[in-house]
Amino acid sequence: MSEPTENPQRLTVVVADDQAAVREPLAAVLAMSEDIEVVAAAADGAEVLAAVAAAAVDVVLMDLRMPVMDGIEATRRLSEEHPETAVVVLTTFADDDSILAALSAGARGYLTKNAGRQDIIRAIRAAAAGQSVLDREVQDRLLATVRTRPQTPEQSLPADLTPREREVLTLIGQGLPNRAIAQQLFISEATVKTHINNLFAKADIRDRADAVRRALAAGLA
Repeated sequence: MSEPTENPQRLTVVVADDQAAVREPLAAVLAMSEDIEVVAAAADGAEVLAAVAAAAVDVVLMDLRMPVMDGIEATRRLSEEHPETAVVVLTTFADDDSILAALSAGARGYLTKNAGRQDIIRAIRAAAAGQSVLDREVQDRLLATVRTRPQTPEQSLPADLTPREREVLTLIGQGLPNRAIAQQLFISEATVKTHINNLFAKADIRDRADAVRRALAAGLA
């Protein structure tokens, strides 16, 4: 008699969208995947925070434009209060401001609603594994922003950045949050923060969104 096979570990997911016509079918489609369990469906950012506070959540699939609390603020709050929960943005908006605001807030992935079911599932799995996934349209917009912006001497990276600081900047450019950077480089989150503080000071980087732009401009991401 053969031993029963173990079920694969399931990823817990919250689906956030203010439109029930989008939220409910999306939750139903994701639930069909054997390794995904949709534990809550939220209509706004406040409901997302409540759901994550109530249960361990691996990934939030986050819309941006929602009432009460929008997706950017909810992502920022999750990054601060529940860094173990990854955020993948799923939105109709692919403008520069939305993309950079989401990445700056800590989103690990960014997809438009043109993405298919398998694309969304792959992004959820990647985010849960600490990887970053950007929609092709989003990648193209980020690269276009860098290419069309006049380059100045201040935008080049200083020569005194250490190899580790360049590694950290590269991973920030790929959209990874501090915890994922620490795991990938086998260092502590505190050490990651130290490297970030140093490279921001050396390169005159204002914030995380600025770091993403600088990494792209330098060809690191």
